[in-house]
Amino acid sequence: MEGAALPEEKFADPDWTAKGEPRASVPLTGLETLWLNTGTLCNLACANCYIESSPTNDALIYLSHAHAATYLDEVADKNLGTREIAFTGGEPFMNPDFVPMLSDVLERGFEALVLSNAMKPMRRYEAALLELRERFGNKLTLRISLDHHSKAVHEAERGPRSWDVAMDGLRWLSTHGFSLAVAGRLLPGESEAEERAGYARLFAAEQIAVDAHDPLRLVLFPEMDEDKDIAEITTACWQILDQDPAQIMCASSRMVVHRKGEETPRVAACTLIPYDEQFDMGATLAEASQPVKLNHPHCARFCVLGGASCTA
Repeated sequence: MEGAALPEEKFADPDWTAKGEPRASVPLTGLETLWLNTGTLCNLACANCYIESSPTNDALIYLSHAHAATYLDEVADKNLGTREIAFTGGEPFMNPDFVPMLSDVLERGFEALVLSNAMKPMRRYEAALLELRERFGNKLTLRISLDHHSKAVHEAERGPRSWDVAMDGLRWLSTHGFSLAVAGRLLPGESEAEERAGYARLFAAEQIAVDAHDPLRLVLFPEMDEDKDIAEITTACWQILDQDPAQIMCASSRMVVHRKGEETPRVAACTLIPYDEQFDMGATLAEASQPVKLNHPHCARFCVLGGASCTA
């Protein structure tokens, strides 16, 4: 991203902005989506990856099936009203416990959302995926990362030879009738309408069953750079921007992460900020029910001003 550097005095205090105004926070209205981060290891090292996933980054180690099950048990025991369990990484299909975790989620009656790049790690599990689709139908959705509707831009972010393999995986999922979504990027200088039209042409040409004009099926995320200047969000901003904090992602979701060197997983406030200690909410979902103070550039750029959400 182009822009001025973020001043050091911004996002320095959890309660007050650099201008001395009270910082906005978001209360948890209900745990509609529980995210399980399967680990930061990935078959790609993308230039724009907010979590810095790569073939060598294990800052978040593989989440085990046993640990995931404890959080699913807590959801059931506390009757938290959770509808959806979502998996992100890294690349979830690289975690050896991923398919058992996914099966467990679906067998417990949750909807499952899987974020993947649809490349070789996913293709190793074609038989298992087909069985799950047969058993659970549209309760399972795969959201595939395709950074742009052009090969050149996608490979500029994800590396050479990444486009054709991803497209082949996307076509395989579409041909076999999976509930499917695509995640792309809103690029500077290209309007949302232009981007959706570009994806629509691509999906039509490749016979991919995704409606590019449905914001739940083609999710377009704003570009993020936490080192670039952005406005801080104050308590007054809700009225100024005519926004309801209940619509912000952390009002209805939390993410389980297992950081390297820690014996057990923890609950993070947000899918975008897994490493920052101030967004560590505790070891249990009950502990993680406190409000989230919007003390990070991503809170402003992605969620409040960008109007984006990782959750379906």
